[in-house]
Amino acid sequence: MSTPDKTNKKNLALLIQLRWLAVGGQVVTILVVHDWLGITLPLITMAGVILFLVGLNIVSLMRLRNQSEVSNTELFLELLLDVAALTVQLYLSGGASNPFVSLYLLQVILGAVLLEAGSTWALVVITSACFIWLTTNYREIAMPHNHGPDLFDLHIQGMFICFVLAASLLVLFVTRIQRNLRIRDAQSAEEDHIVRMGLLASGAAHELGTPLSTVSVILSDWQRMPMFKADPELIEDLSDMLGQLDRCKAIVSDILTSSGATRGEGTVRTTVNAFLDALVEEWRAGRPALAVDYTNLFRPDTPIVSDTALKQVIFNIFDNAWEASPEWIGVAVVRRGDELVITVSDAGPGFDGEILAEFGKPYRSGKKRPGGGLGLYLVVNVLRKLGGTVTPKNGKTGGASVTLKLPLASLSPGGFDGL
Repeated sequence: MSTPDKTNKKNLALLIQLRWLAVGGQVVTILVVHDWLGITLPLITMAGVILFLVGLNIVSLMRLRNQSEVSNTELFLELLLDVAALTVQLYLSGGASNPFVSLYLLQVILGAVLLEAGSTWALVVITSACFIWLTTNYREIAMPHNHGPDLFDLHIQGMFICFVLAASLLVLFVTRIQRNLRIRDAQSAEEDHIVRMGLLASGAAHELGTPLSTVSVILSDWQRMPMFKADPELIEDLSDMLGQLDRCKAIVSDILTSSGATRGEGTVRTTVNAFLDALVEEWRAGRPALAVDYTNLFRPDTPIVSDTALKQVIFNIFDNAWEASPEWIGVAVVRRGDELVITVSDAGPGFDGEILAEFGKPYRSGKKRPGGGLGLYLVVNVLRKLGGTVTPKNGKTGGASVTLKLPLASLSPGGFDGL
């Protein structure tokens, strides 16, 4: 899911919470005006409007849980329904002369924060039109005093209640918005940190490329020199050194690919099963003493675009499970709707509570070594960029598991845009 879609879902959830508060505020206000101020109101009709808002919130909650995206248009319609409900309540209680008519401004403020600019201006026009309409169209209310200072006092009291209600809602609203902004900024800082790490890795890989190539050339020349050819053990050592150099160069190439330096060569069109089967086989080949219980139940198979960085992410999860459980790990692959689900299990000691609470945070790791936790940090953020999630869990009888969930749409040939 893209960032705007996630933001709109959060905004809809916030609007639902504010509507609950508004419903409670209307109930209290109507009771105060009717019982304390002695103003007769059409309680049954006004209660019907409140029930409409309750029903709207229930429907909105159901939509929020059952749909993955929330558009600006949906948020705009939600606010329009709130404006309509407020207009009916004002119509039933004196129209534009009602001191609560200033609550239209609260609706506009909500629109300015939650909606796009065009929708916000449309809301301004609509609320202004409603205000003008209420100056001539409204239900007269029976006042306990028809003139004099008592009427003015009642109006001031109504304005005070309206001020307290609007101010309370705005404080709660702005506080939540500030918290959402802090969360967004924190996520942005994490992503910036990833970019810096990628640039550092890319720069280090470029710098290492030249000396590695130089050493490789020198060792190849030594292999051909008579003085070295005469010593079989030395030739064997040189061959081993060249093999390790080739491995180092392959690692450097993978770093460059993952950081975007050779993106065109890092993506391959394949299928989910072909990608995962080859990935597990490659990882298992380097660890012949390890028992890997691999179960692939992903059906039906789906075309995807694989990426070297995605491969390294899954390798990272495998490596962590292997370190915790050197003799056995389990890998289970299933399809759940439009998601690819990979669960990696181990027979190790499991995660401690602090690591579970801060899973994926940089430098949060049970490994007592410099840089520990960065691997899982990268895993969590790469999955998040693809719209997926990473969920750790301890087993009831020991061991631990990490579940990766990836939307297939983000891996499809039409939806993949690289890591």
